[in-house]
Amino acid sequence: MPPSPIDPAGVAAALLGAPVDAIEARRGGGNNRVYRVRSAGRDFALKGYPSSADDPRDRLGHEFDGLTFLRRHGVAVVPEPLAADRRAGFALYEWIEGDPVTAYDTADIAQAVRLLGELDRLSRNAEATALPAAAEAVFRPADLEMQIAERLERFAPVAAHEPLLARLLDEICPLWERLRVPDGAAVTRRTLSPSDFGFHNALRRPDGALVFIDFEYFGWDDPVKLVCDALWHPGMALDAAGRATFLGLAQPLYADDGEWAARLARDLPRYGLRWALIVLNEFLPAAWERRRAAGRPDDWEAAKAGQAAKARALVERVRALADSW
Repeated sequence: MPPSPIDPAGVAAALLGAPVDAIEARRGGGNNRVYRVRSAGRDFALKGYPSSADDPRDRLGHEFDGLTFLRRHGVAVVPEPLAADRRAGFALYEWIEGDPVTAYDTADIAQAVRLLGELDRLSRNAEATALPAAAEAVFRPADLEMQIAERLERFAPVAAHEPLLARLLDEICPLWERLRVPDGAAVTRRTLSPSDFGFHNALRRPDGALVFIDFEYFGWDDPVKLVCDALWHPGMALDAAGRATFLGLAQPLYADDGEWAARLARDLPRYGLRWALIVLNEFLPAAWERRRAAGRPDDWEAAKAGQAAKARALVERVRALADSW
């Protein structure tokens, strides 16, 4: 017999130690559920982290423990974690009153880079050594090679009955062969990373300040990967000028890394191809089931077509960059 579904209102009441006056399901990310909880005149965010056999990562632990560390050390532009029920897979946070970031300017990019600066500063804190590696962290070229190989392997049986996916893979595979490099030494310069960083995971307060949310994959990573991910992430949606501004502001943070420029030049197109594969996850039945469990719409064909268009745009950018590589 399957386990009984967990009552979010009951979990919220237990975490608050007080009755819940109202609870409203809100749209979360692709892998979680978010509820707005009202209790004793205050609003809170209750976040659920559904588990799945194909993704056993402790997303609650990465986020709750990471935000606890950051807030304890003075980082105020992230939500305050309040309580967690790790067995049930729920955590309670302060409610952030704000709107999605649908447009940005140089000041917004500067706010984002300031957060990266705070994370890098805290990377030198002795307590940070207890934090885990970020999801899919890359500490040497072989890590990225393995991640891309694993993604291509997962897509292979699906592509047999998905012509749109098959056509994209026919473009991606030879391009990847052009971009592969021999394995090199391990990266010694590491930083704390939100892992899924960008304006897509931010809210704008009424005063214009940004609050950065969704730290489910937080941990240690290569700063080159952190910057490349922000430059390529479709949700970040930076135009060419925005990417140049972001890179120009971020690069001085890692000036003590003498190999930064060489690793960035080598890996920027490689991470672009990795992102083209990431956005194709909607073609994987297990990944789509996680989206549905998190409350995403169930028009799978439309979702696949939309993600394929994003992937094609990324592939074109990678190809242009590779031609000048």
